[in-house]
Amino acid sequence: MGASTKTTRRPAQRVAAWGLAAALAAGALAATAPPPAAAEVPEASALANLDHLDFLLDTATPTPEPGHTTYRLAEEPELVQPWTYADARPGGTFERVGGGPLDPVTGDWGQGAYNADDTSRAAVVYLRHWRQTGEETSRDTAYELLRSLAYLQTSEGQNAGNVVLWMQPDGDLNPSAEPVELPDPSDSGPSYWLARTLWAFGEGYAAFAADGGDPGFTAFLADRLALARDAVDRQVLTRYGEYAISDGWRVPAWLIVDGADATAEAVLGLAAYVEAAPDDAAARDTLAKLAEGVAAMSAGDVDSWPYGAILPWAKSSTLWHAWGSQMPAALAEASAVLDDPTLLEPAVRDSSTFTPTLLTAGGPDNGWFPTPTDRVQIAYGADSRLQSLLAVADASGSPGFEQLAAMQAAWYFGANRSGQVMYDPTTGVTFDGLQADGSINRNGGAESTIHGQLSMLALDERPEVAARAVAVSEVGERIGLTSLEAEDATSTTGDLVTPASAWTGESSYSGDTLVLERGETAAWALPNPAERWSVEPVAWLPADSSGLSIWRRGGSLPGLVAATGREQGISASDEPGALAPQAVLPDLRPVSAELSTRVLHGELRLDALIVRPLISRLLLTGADAATELVHSSSVLPRRATVGFATLPSVVRVSSSTGQLVAERSLGPGSSTIVLPPGGFAVTTAG
Repeated sequence: MGASTKTTRRPAQRVAAWGLAAALAAGALAATAPPPAAAEVPEASALANLDHLDFLLDTATPTPEPGHTTYRLAEEPELVQPWTYADARPGGTFERVGGGPLDPVTGDWGQGAYNADDTSRAAVVYLRHWRQTGEETSRDTAYELLRSLAYLQTSEGQNAGNVVLWMQPDGDLNPSAEPVELPDPSDSGPSYWLARTLWAFGEGYAAFAADGGDPGFTAFLADRLALARDAVDRQVLTRYGEYAISDGWRVPAWLIVDGADATAEAVLGLAAYVEAAPDDAAARDTLAKLAEGVAAMSAGDVDSWPYGAILPWAKSSTLWHAWGSQMPAALAEASAVLDDPTLLEPAVRDSSTFTPTLLTAGGPDNGWFPTPTDRVQIAYGADSRLQSLLAVADASGSPGFEQLAAMQAAWYFGANRSGQVMYDPTTGVTFDGLQADGSINRNGGAESTIHGQLSMLALDERPEVAARAVAVSEVGERIGLTSLEAEDATSTTGDLVTPASAWTGESSYSGDTLVLERGETAAWALPNPAERWSVEPVAWLPADSSGLSIWRRGGSLPGLVAATGREQGISASDEPGALAPQAVLPDLRPVSAELSTRVLHGELRLDALIVRPLISRLLLTGADAATELVHSSSVLPRRATVGFATLPSVVRVSSSTGQLVAERSLGPGSSTIVLPPGGFAVTTAG
């Protein structure tokens, strides 16, 4: 993304990221190389390719700084880290770039050249590549990256265990970067980068302990993980067992930066560490408490927002983003290590109920706020969804999750809204972003490269999933959740009002609002008159207000939506109130193309309508293969048509808990199956 702010952290700690994400990704399109032809993926070859990540690596020799040291620093003074960004240049080349503006005199960047977020996750890539392939060069690079990460960690004083985020090209630390990111200084409190440091040290300890070749370094990693864990214990887990209210929703008060997303990445590292060091009671205790907090962020059900997803931020009940959404993966890993099946339940619900909703709606979007407002998609989001499905598949033994994982992985190979590859296995480049309009940001920075490689390593470990993902690289059909804007009403007696700011502090308006007072009406045309839809009106409701409206589809029986303001609590909303789905109007039968409403009491300040078909569908195709997902949002069993006109196929039907309930072979042509309430089916051919 060039010299721009990273968009997958909370600048304060979360809020401004979403307002900037789409604009930054779109602005970066100016520095792009011509699109390459779709990459051919050789059969039976490894998908992972570390060449581009190797290119991003560079060295720095820091000057001595109090509170910062690392393993064998005197003997090995150079530190290895990846540059943050890589801007595309003509001819398929890239230029390594730091974060923030460059000072041409000093050579410093406003933020820095290297950052702890990317150094930690790059270490995870090389660790997994080493363990998976036995490649010694990956072992050596992982060693160097872990040493560098440890240098960024503050080793003494009141901030011991916390982590400085940015380093300049010459090795100088930049604890107070510009633009400012909280905490400031960056090692003055818990942070995303502290969570990711735990992830890297945990997987690092597990790998080097299993190797046994460097007990001194292994012990060093254990010490540094303990230092980071202690920082979490004293800054976060002092509130363990306490709950807060966020827009009427009971949320755990002991998440790192109030985030299930950040906490999940710490859980991944702690789970790896505890599995390798089962006698470390303190680490086990921290792992159990953090995992419990993540699990408590599960919300919604089959037919209502957020459809079983684990939400990322305790300060918003109406926000979800694909980036960093490894909560199901973390809970699956923790469930196995701690032998606690209750942790697996919300992970399964996210994977079996929410993930099919996401796939059929368009894929790993950067933001549902609560409507799909930010449709930019990045590798961090695609990888988070893929890793979660695979981890839940392993923990639950349910084959349906691997099938969904293959469909998600196909995003990299062209099954996305652009119809073009997002990853090139011949170079190891993962592009930085897919825009809402289908255009591609062809830069290749560290974060995208890292998560692309994590996905490819996971696929290399599962050849059948990889083969299916590569084989179906085109979107043939997609019918799923969508939204109707309030301002698109075909008729209304209300008034259109433009919000002073789209961002509310915890969610985002998707456009103008339609304000309806008592007795006023509005009507919309549903997207497909033949479909059976459920509808959730999304409206701003002040904390101390209430309202009642009546809704009809044509002449069908009316549905009443009664809305009452919620207690704000710790919600980050700028004003008391919430922009949220007000109720579910289920199974609106296809008696008319028109949906109408009339306000009976109070005021309805409508942003949009979330519209879901009763049966959602995603068809992916290839030269000689096809995969189709059908998913029910109904609370009753429903019939669905499956099969391919010219290809024999196999259909597997799963329940809303992911359990396989039916499997049968089909000949060419269509067949009818019964989907369990909230269940899904995947049909494969070729």
